[in-house]
Amino acid sequence: MDKLRAMETFIAVAESGSFTGAAARLEMSAVMVGKYIALLESLLGTRLLERNTRRQSLTESGRVYLEEARRVLEQVSIAESAVERLRVAPAGTLRVSAPTSFGACVISPLAATFLQAWPEVRIELDLTNRMVDLVDEGVDLAIRIGDIRLTDVVARYLCDYRMVICASPEYIARHGMPRTPADLASHLCLSHTVWTARNEWKLPGVEGEVRWKRDAILRCNDGHGLRMAAIAGAGLLLQPEVLLAEALSSGKLVRVLEAFTPQPRPIHLLWRQDLRPLPKLTQFVAHLMNGMLGLR
Repeated sequence: MDKLRAMETFIAVAESGSFTGAAARLEMSAVMVGKYIALLESLLGTRLLERNTRRQSLTESGRVYLEEARRVLEQVSIAESAVERLRVAPAGTLRVSAPTSFGACVISPLAATFLQAWPEVRIELDLTNRMVDLVDEGVDLAIRIGDIRLTDVVARYLCDYRMVICASPEYIARHGMPRTPADLASHLCLSHTVWTARNEWKLPGVEGEVRWKRDAILRCNDGHGLRMAAIAGAGLLLQPEVLLAEALSSGKLVRVLEAFTPQPRPIHLLWRQDLRPLPKLTQFVAHLMNGMLGLR
């Protein structure tokens, strides 16, 4: 059996606290996890884990071995990276995290064209609005919306995340064109269910800020569903411009209140500061920067 794989399995058990947790993390059976642990304990001639019916805890030997095993696997990773850097062409797996909607509509198509250009690369694209930890979760590149307050990462500006207020021509014909945010009080508005008093959108009004209408006629947990409702004439919609591009260009939706949209927020690419970028990362960053030229 592979000793390095056994060490990786032992670390997963120690960090997750159980064979089943390690099995899920490593995508193997709990029985195989047990075999790897048994192999290590046999090779070392000592118990690494104290077992009970629910959870495993480290012995004194296990605690010492855990730290050394982590160092060994880190050195293996450094050695593999050193060899990979010698390659001229990008290769290997690139782990990328991006916000759900922006990632699906913008990053995913750009990833597809990148893979066509560099067939030796594999991309694992995790679409989530959660703030991932680059180091702990082994993420090579993260795309984040908003100001960056982290000091231990490299941050490169990608483009602006602009919002648009819009409605279908049919809706405007029935309800009239809003002129100022104060007019929202007499209009039907659509809203995302994730918007709360803490993160709701605020519009720059004539006198101070005006909140997006909270008593929305339709609330939905899916942005595509809201767009379809707006196109069907349900009401006014506030969404990112990149998600509305096709509907706006085709005339299915038209912009309203253009002078009162929220301030754009910056989008950044983030990667680990202590990571010497590999060709797969540097080329993908360049590909994203080039692909987003039109949105800056």
